[in-house]
Amino acid sequence: MKLRRKRKTLSVPLFSTSDIAFLLLIFIMLVSLINYRQVVRIEYPEADTALRVSDENNLEIWIDRTGGLYLDGIPSNLQLVQQGIVDAYIQSPGTRVHIIADRNTAFENIHSVLEILQLLQYRVVSFVVRNE
Repeated sequence: MKLRRKRKTLSVPLFSTSDIAFLLLIFIMLVSLINYRQVVRIEYPEADTALRVSDENNLEIWIDRTGGLYLDGIPSNLQLVQQGIVDAYIQSPGTRVHIIADRNTAFENIHSVLEILQLLQYRVVSFVVRNE
């Protein structure tokens, strides 16, 4: 008596592909929501009273203790800061400029940024401090 062998055909199970596609979609959505904000390490000055403002439509100008300027975390100079302020105003006139200076920064460095804001007649400006 001859026994016949059954030939096995290889097949890929397709039952879980929809689950994998769904998990992949969730992963892509979560990764795209990560905020890649660049931050400059400074010591915040202190204030007795402070006013909270919204997080939307802000342009941050960082000034470190050596006088280095950073526009939204990117190293810049006075000309790039001025152009960044103009571009931000053109995109959204309600953009608030946040000046974030180190506690030990010389006032001359802050004053140069204030002169640019005065020249552009920009009035929506905040100084960021640490409230204790």
